[in-house]
Amino acid sequence: MGRKVHPYGFRIGITRSWMAKWYADKEYTNLVKEDLAIRQLIERRLANASVSGVEIERGINHVTVTIQTAKPGIVIGKGGANVELLRQQIGELTAPRKVKLEIREIRQPELDAYLVASNIAQQLSRRIAYKKAIKQAIQRSMKAGAKGVKIQVAGRLGGSEMGRKEWDKEGRIPLGTLRADISYGQVHAHTTYGRIGVKVWIYRGDVPPTRLTVAREPAAAAAQGA
Repeated sequence: MGRKVHPYGFRIGITRSWMAKWYADKEYTNLVKEDLAIRQLIERRLANASVSGVEIERGINHVTVTIQTAKPGIVIGKGGANVELLRQQIGELTAPRKVKLEIREIRQPELDAYLVASNIAQQLSRRIAYKKAIKQAIQRSMKAGAKGVKIQVAGRLGGSEMGRKEWDKEGRIPLGTLRADISYGQVHAHTTYGRIGVKVWIYRGDVPPTRLTVAREPAAAAAQGA
């Protein structure tokens, strides 16, 4: 099997859920555009708030937006001013549906691949040596309790004329194991000599696959009855 499957898409419905939870027939195209506009607005407004992911759930007359962030204080603001302004701006995009905004704190940002990749990308933009940035990120993640970390950077590393790919790894990264809790993040670092891609995989242990467990119970009961 080629190692090109997205770790989240591979596990959807087994150990991971969807980032957008809704169903539509005729309005599908408009709602996808609306989702994209909401995500772009949050990315623009909360660029410094360490936002890892945005979940969007739709009901008949309401939209629930859950923001996963390592810095909830910046998202909420003084007296909740920032979060109220953000709710109003999202409400303008989703009108006439009501908007409910939820903030979910990421307690260990060292175990979130997107935040680790963002941190490395910021260091590369400040012209810090890529090997040093990768080594430090791996050490921090392993110290935080990760069972395995792999980091890959690609582009004109160190300002070289020819682009290349470099990577480093520590521990296990079982990408083919469905029950493995793999956090994956991809970020682009914008440097003076071009764009450098940063990919991070973090293995955080195993998750019991609920769907597989439910599917096996009737079969096990039938076998016992026989």
